[in-house]
Amino acid sequence: MANSNEPPLDEIQWRSPQIIAGMGGLHSNTILFYFAESPFFERTSNNAVVMNQALNNASMYHYIATRDAFEGRLKTMSGLEFIVGEEPAISAPGMGTGVWVIRKQTRRKRFQEDDEVIVHSSYFVVGENIYMAPSLMDILASRVMTISSVIAKALPAAENARRWRPSMGHVYQLPTTQPTARPKGIESKPDTPMPDAIGKPAATPAPKNDEASLERAAEEAFMVHMRYGGEYIDENPITGRPGEFHLSSTGRKPIPPPQLGQQTGISTMNGPTINTKLDDKKDASSDKTTRSATMPKPKRRKSKMSTGTPAAS
Repeated sequence: MANSNEPPLDEIQWRSPQIIAGMGGLHSNTILFYFAESPFFERTSNNAVVMNQALNNASMYHYIATRDAFEGRLKTMSGLEFIVGEEPAISAPGMGTGVWVIRKQTRRKRFQEDDEVIVHSSYFVVGENIYMAPSLMDILASRVMTISSVIAKALPAAENARRWRPSMGHVYQLPTTQPTARPKGIESKPDTPMPDAIGKPAATPAPKNDEASLERAAEEAFMVHMRYGGEYIDENPITGRPGEFHLSSTGRKPIPPPQLGQQTGISTMNGPTINTKLDDKKDASSDKTTRSATMPKPKRRKSKMSTGTPAAS
């Protein structure tokens, strides 16, 4: 009976370089004898029976000389046996993978029919190491355990990534990954300042709205909507007086009203400016009439015609 403190066979690895060196290397005729020295081998199998008979009876020694003769002898017997299931695959000329597959099986003889073979387990011989292949039940149990462990870790992570917003309800925000710090030797240098940019202050980046402020603004907007219903405040109020309305967000300044004693052109509230040049002309004409009435009229000089002899005909 195996000790309960020993680990399961499918969780151990066994190797013995000394035995391989004593056998002259690991090859087709020594693979079963090397496996027989491992803890995976059972002393009650047909392999142990044939080896003991060959060592004690010289007439049966030829059964253990080669692997073909040894496996041929095992096929004539009924019971538990270990045989080579697969040999190393050839990966290149003169080279193989070095992986042997050994089957643990039970052979039952049937009259005029092929033998009934029941495979119990498989073993891998990789170089000098021998492993036991896990069973299907162990593989499924391991997969189910891995899936349940991943789900148990995913549920709290999904709960932490969930956020509630008034406009969208429950949403999931993926965590942002921090950029990895680059080595100090390959840090990028700042750009060379252009002549136009020398002397100007560097532009400061605009502050980013954090998530808390956005949620607070959304809650305030929701409360305003619930309080005032369909009534909304104009975001661009109108300023000024009738005839001079201005939108406060356009940045235009209202035109000041005209003051007394100043002349202005045509505007919205004022009429056209009266031209006073016509009065000046009238005053000039009146001055002329007054002068002509008081002062004597100047005499006009008569032009003297030159006298000369008529031209001869």
